[in-house]
Amino acid sequence: MKLIIPTIILILNFSGCLNFQQEVSLNPDGSGTMKIHYWLQVSDPVKMITLDQVGLFNADSIRSQFTSSFSEVTNISVYSDSTDTTSHAVIELSFSNIIDLNNMKPFSEAQFVLQDGAAGQKIFSQFISPIATGFGFDGSAFQVEYIYNFPGEIITHNATKVKKNNYIWSYQLSEVGKGKTISVTYRPYKLKETPYWIYALSGFVLLIVIIFLFRKKRDF
Repeated sequence: MKLIIPTIILILNFSGCLNFQQEVSLNPDGSGTMKIHYWLQVSDPVKMITLDQVGLFNADSIRSQFTSSFSEVTNISVYSDSTDTTSHAVIELSFSNIIDLNNMKPFSEAQFVLQDGAAGQKIFSQFISPIATGFGFDGSAFQVEYIYNFPGEIITHNATKVKKNNYIWSYQLSEVGKGKTISVTYRPYKLKETPYWIYALSGFVLLIVIIFLFRKKRDF
């Protein structure tokens, strides 16, 4: 998230901890849905005003970043939690092909790849770009997490953990170093074939229609 995370980090010269989560569900044709949730602990109202000015928690500003000819923002939620003084932004969107997201500014360094591998297999990858925290920050104060659900049988992966059908890459920013690459090879599930009884029923209905039309024609 080129435009979001570095901007937040610059502001964190006076702020608390940052959390970023990206959740993706892929379809066999490369289309899918994505949910992005980032939240920041800010207890000082003056600092919150600064965040508002850069548009990190402004719904209109967020929508403009994530809207394109190949993606649609389906929901945006911006809210504050007074119990822990955190500010949250949640963006939900759908896309026609995950490769096209490389053309959007927020994903300009993500380097999404979805290509054919060995016979019947697909290879997917995404680059998590290095983020220089600077200002004497401890990288342990920041957490990033990427969650993927793939439409097929997983052959190989480098996820840090797996939970049911979700493959998860979770890092503190200090662990990202010079960058990390999400990598998965999977065998897509075959599209369900149309049951034979559907063809039989369709043929039977067509036969009835033909007989009806033929008899009606004879009556005239």
